[in-house]
Amino acid sequence: MKAISGVGATHVQAVYGGPLGELWELLLGEQTHAGGMAASQELAVRAEIGADMKGVDLGCGSGAGMRFLVKVRRVAAMRGVDGCERAVKRGQWRNQQMGLDEQIHFTLGDMCDSHLPPAAADFVWGEDAWRHATDKAKLIGEAARLVKKNGAIAFTDWMEGPVALSDAEAHRALNFMKCPSLESLDGYRRRLEEAGCEVSAAEDTNGLAPCLALCAEAIERQMAFDALRILNFDARLLEVVTGEIRFLCDMAAAGKIIQGRIMARKTR
Repeated sequence: MKAISGVGATHVQAVYGGPLGELWELLLGEQTHAGGMAASQELAVRAEIGADMKGVDLGCGSGAGMRFLVKVRRVAAMRGVDGCERAVKRGQWRNQQMGLDEQIHFTLGDMCDSHLPPAAADFVWGEDAWRHATDKAKLIGEAARLVKKNGAIAFTDWMEGPVALSDAEAHRALNFMKCPSLESLDGYRRRLEEAGCEVSAAEDTNGLAPCLALCAEAIERQMAFDALRILNFDARLLEVVTGEIRFLCDMAAAGKIIQGRIMARKTR
């Protein structure tokens, strides 16, 4: 597992609570993960998440994934955990606008230590957020603690790919993404099994490189003004951000960073 020092929760909150978070939402949409609603739908269908269930979204951001689950998958209720106060407030406002504030609730806090009741959720959900956790083992342990026996843990995340990152590549990628570390598919599988879960699928979605290429092209071909406005018309900063997105795209195309999809069940 590639890791760097000096990146923690405050850095993640600064990104998602500031202009860069707004820029990612411009490029990726409200859900802010690779693959958008199609990726969410595939994850939910394959994990058998649907009507009348209650779930927890760890690293929920502004809660778009929870709104998808309630409106599209007819999930009964969701609780989201996130450490970014601005994202949580934005999500609460959006829930109110959609009439979902009775079904969807937020906990402002650490997704690795949520203080939510144990074995109460039918499923635990995550979309491209767990890479920001400082302690992956603790995060998986928390997911297993929250879910009922035979309940599902279903998530996507940006992970180490089959081709190794060099130390320089890892430092550049992790620093830009504000990720303390990148886990691998095998690493997550091992952690889930150690936490009492049986993994049914651990695979590459093959969707990260196309998504990042689309983001870079959106800036360069269509949304430059919108991006500049978000960044207070700092053209140099936009150039740097676009270059880093292109770099991540190159890493994904080379198989060095992937979007992994994992589904598991708590068996003990």
